[in-house]
Amino acid sequence: MTKLDPRRHPFRDDLAGAALRGLIDAKRFTEGDRRRVSASSLPLRRAPRDEANLDTEVLHGETLVVFDEADGWAWVQLDHDGYVGYVRVEGLGDPGKPATHRIAVLRTYVFADPDDKVPPFRMLSLNARVTVLDSDGRYARLDGGGFIYTSHLAVIGAHDPDYVKIAERFLGAPYLWGGRTSVGLDCSGLVQLAAAAAGHTLPRDADMQEAEAGEPLDIMAGAGLKRGDLVFWEGHVGIMTSTEDFLHANAFHMAVELEPFAQARQRIQEAGFRVTSARRLAPSR
Repeated sequence: MTKLDPRRHPFRDDLAGAALRGLIDAKRFTEGDRRRVSASSLPLRRAPRDEANLDTEVLHGETLVVFDEADGWAWVQLDHDGYVGYVRVEGLGDPGKPATHRIAVLRTYVFADPDDKVPPFRMLSLNARVTVLDSDGRYARLDGGGFIYTSHLAVIGAHDPDYVKIAERFLGAPYLWGGRTSVGLDCSGLVQLAAAAAGHTLPRDADMQEAEAGEPLDIMAGAGLKRGDLVFWEGHVGIMTSTEDFLHANAFHMAVELEPFAQARQRIQEAGFRVTSARRLAPSR
């Protein structure tokens, strides 16, 4: 049968997504049920155990398809990038009304009342999605309860044209394998989040981005790098902020770091990894 990437295709020996019928063997196929993340964010793990590897995080308001539930875990596929894994059921809710806005700042708070002196009950991160019912100008009232600063929101479909500027906001954020928030994120999570805020839909992992993001640059033939270009090593990616400077979430600094590209390239090469390619995203519209 067809060899499929389990990160992006929901299949197990006992169960698979209905879209894979005829492509793989499974005892049962299902369409699944669409749900929405109600938690601030949800770890998506490789196996239904809290100690299993963190593969990515799902943000508040993002939707997914649930194929199976057992022992407090849901086996899911994310709508925005197709990633497959396990999340805690307690962090999921009904689809509800369509999201109207996304969080446009690194992080913000949701308050029980339209008053910044009231203790917040939730923190939301960049690109989390919410449904706004109405606004008094300063605060937006959310479907499901709570109030949020209107100035921290952007209408769904409204994008920042400069994704490098967005990525630079994460400078100093801690490195976390699989993370997708400013509380902790990895190299490809940084690229995916910043690009999404600028209207680019990119896959989750560095190898996927290397194969699919934008257009390839023939740097081996002398193509020059410029602001916004993505540079790849095996299992790593970062963003050129100029012709000379490079921004990346990395395990050497254990943070999002801005440094001379030549310096980063030399250090990573000394660790046994050479640049494999570079790609350029189309201008945001």
